[in-house]
Amino acid sequence: MDSPSTPAQHPLLPMRVLLVEDHGIVRTGLRMLLESQPEITVVGETATTAEMLALTTQTQPDIVILDLDLGGENAAESIPALLETAPAANIVILTGVRDLEAHRQAVQYGAMGLVLKEKATETLLQALAAVCAGGIWLEPTLVAQVLSELTHPRLTPPPSPEEAKIARLTEREREIITLIGEGLRNKNIAARLYISEPTVRHHLNAIFTKLGVASRFELAVYAYQHGLATLPPRTDSAPGAPPEAGE
Repeated sequence: MDSPSTPAQHPLLPMRVLLVEDHGIVRTGLRMLLESQPEITVVGETATTAEMLALTTQTQPDIVILDLDLGGENAAESIPALLETAPAANIVILTGVRDLEAHRQAVQYGAMGLVLKEKATETLLQALAAVCAGGIWLEPTLVAQVLSELTHPRLTPPPSPEEAKIARLTEREREIITLIGEGLRNKNIAARLYISEPTVRHHLNAIFTKLGVASRFELAVYAYQHGLATLPPRTDSAPGAPPEAGE
């Protein structure tokens, strides 16, 4: 298993690369770096997982360089769908997130490489060479954690199905659930979080899917039951039920 502490001996092979990064300046810098290598062809770039899936279907890249945090969206969760649209693609995570659990989740979903953004550009090229040649490239701390778990398996029980559902929520989705629990409507949530109402609806649809609920009312009840929101104090006038999802 290759790692940045032991540079890969693989030469760069001809490869077609798709960039998935939500910061335009970073994406431009990456494209310039990659296109300076004659073996590398950049076949597309995007800032969202939805467009990523469309592009992978069209271009069938050899490598997808994927940022874990796409504007608050957990990109690791899109890896299984990505591999369905482009089965031959290898995924290299390029991230500024230093959360080991997030790194491990990405590898479990199917990433073959992981490079921190603070590393030198040569490290990324070495990772691409290793992964394209059929190897694996991980940060040493992640390698140590994986090896430790293999030799000393965790004795704690696996998370319950509901815990697993909740763990998939992004920070933004948790914020919206909290506000739903407070009884806020889409317009008020959008104003509170400085986002648009269509974005609120998009997040709600994702929340409904992840938690297996069908309406705002069910979501509010679920949130109260699982500690995602606090039940508002009772007032003299009985509050109405939370508005339905179509609002």
